[in-house]
Amino acid sequence: QVQLVESGGGLVQPGGSLRLSCAASGSIFSIASMGWYRQAPGKQRELVARFTNGGSINYADSVKGRFTISRDNAKNTVYLQMNSLKPEDTAVYYCNAFLRGVVGTGGYWGQGTQVTVSS
Repeated sequence: QVQLVESGGGLVQPGGSLRLSCAASGSIFSIASMGWYRQAPGKQRELVARFTNGGSINYADSVKGRFTISRDNAKNTVYLQMNSLKPEDTAVYYCNAFLRGVVGTGGYWGQGTQVTVSS
């Protein structure tokens, strides 16, 4: 069984920083792509940043220059460093991975972590 566990969310003032972590665990053979999405109240879930199958990185235009995604392949972990946070970054942040495991190949989601940017 595969699990994605996020951590690092919280309340931060505008202009502040947070670092999110997502660790994939279980019987995993390989991870094709992994990254972060977010969903604000009343809005659809959207891509924030992710590593693609080819190893490149995609960022949403709204976070370019402020957020940085990184990974530790040995730990099956991906991080999201969020700087210069704005109130519009407030959302539940979800980790997503497309991977090959013992039970087959497919996409997985974490449970989500709340990020609130407010003074």
